[in-house]
Amino acid sequence: MTTITAHITRADQAANPYFYIPFDVPAGTTRIDVTLAYPKADDCIIDLGAFDPRDTGYPTSEGFRGWSGGARDCFFIATDDATPGYVHGAIQPGRWHVILGLYKVPETGTNVTVTIVLDAAPRPLEPQPERTFPVRQGAGWYKGDLHCHTFHSDAKGSPETLHAAAKQAGLDFLAIADHNTITQRRYFHPQSSPDLVFVRAMEVTTAEGHANVYGVDDWIDFRMTKPSDAHMLARMVHDKGGLLSINHDKPPIAWEYELPEADCQEVWQSTWMAWNWVALERWQNRLASGLRLSAIGGSDYHQPVELRPEGPLVLARPTTVLWLPELGEDAILAAMKAGRGYITESPTGPSLVMSVDGQPMGSEVIAARKLALEVSGAGGDRLSLIDATGQIASIPITSHSWRHEMAMPAAQGFIRAEIIAEGSRERLAAEFLALLKGRELPWQLRGVNLADQPIRRALGNPVYIRP
Repeated sequence: MTTITAHITRADQAANPYFYIPFDVPAGTTRIDVTLAYPKADDCIIDLGAFDPRDTGYPTSEGFRGWSGGARDCFFIATDDATPGYVHGAIQPGRWHVILGLYKVPETGTNVTVTIVLDAAPRPLEPQPERTFPVRQGAGWYKGDLHCHTFHSDAKGSPETLHAAAKQAGLDFLAIADHNTITQRRYFHPQSSPDLVFVRAMEVTTAEGHANVYGVDDWIDFRMTKPSDAHMLARMVHDKGGLLSINHDKPPIAWEYELPEADCQEVWQSTWMAWNWVALERWQNRLASGLRLSAIGGSDYHQPVELRPEGPLVLARPTTVLWLPELGEDAILAAMKAGRGYITESPTGPSLVMSVDGQPMGSEVIAARKLALEVSGAGGDRLSLIDATGQIASIPITSHSWRHEMAMPAAQGFIRAEIIAEGSRERLAAEFLALLKGRELPWQLRGVNLADQPIRRALGNPVYIRP
């Protein structure tokens, strides 16, 4: 057993938000146990992780052995098993590092103590799970949630419970984006099936912003320390054939890095009332500047220990709905990148399908003539049409199964549609307030003035207009 104590100051935090504690591992070691102790407080939060000798510093593609953020103060890594969030497998001899994320350091600094225990008892060497490639045949609209968490990062619930929640919600696909780790694949790789396709994901999580990586089996280095590192992040993701999405660009965790070459933006996270109009405005401004950035949504649901009943603050609120030629990860990723879909308030929320001259959302058209809209489940509400200048039309939705065709408006840059609660607003607001009655507001809802904000029920991706 080895015990190491260090004093960490705000000067350390300013120099590098990651603090490394080295330790040596001899050949023949089959298990490592690490415990972190420090005086936790509102102004003192230290994250925890580990790298093996293959780490070459940021950016690296090898050497990552786990991350639990502030959710755990101990972990083990063995040849045959590991704490959730940590990678089991061969234990390389040499210089390892415990990595501490200096999320919050008090003005006076703090002492941290790391205890390391090494074991050489015989253990088998278990391989990593292999990815599966399930496909459900048939073109159509498929529903999913593109952002949620298990106890492989900072949620309390297991992958099995999250799986049950996705089935309860009636989803077709699910992306589990645990923070800075990919070890959730131990469960989700073998459990992916044509009934419920699991999309590979990881949430790159830092104090300056979060972003989701989709469609990459490998771990992606999250240790960004300067604004321009966002471009390195995009290169790493794209070099591996994945997609990059900017997450919840709104209070309290907005994107503070330079804007990289992203594929998507999470325009709607959790209930609409959770400041999503800020993220929507930022997406609108990026579209108006000429960027092509597909809108997606995700609940950011942190699965509790127990399976919760359906409701406004559970999985798939909101739901991303994509048009797919077949249900499979490759088709899901292609539709996300192309913008072939919309975001709606829940799995049973309003549908919103728009086309221009027969071309679907995400397409580019020239000399457009006709706009067609199909909406269900939103009778009495209002449809807003928006281009690069803002709203260009507002149309009442006169029935719950509503179709509307019109001459193409003189749109600049793009045209997209939103469903705004009008007839349903009072009901939605009452349901939401009833849910919160007698409860402390979740952190993402504090300070919200619902009376001043339109309630969106669905958001469509743009059709781009080329002069």
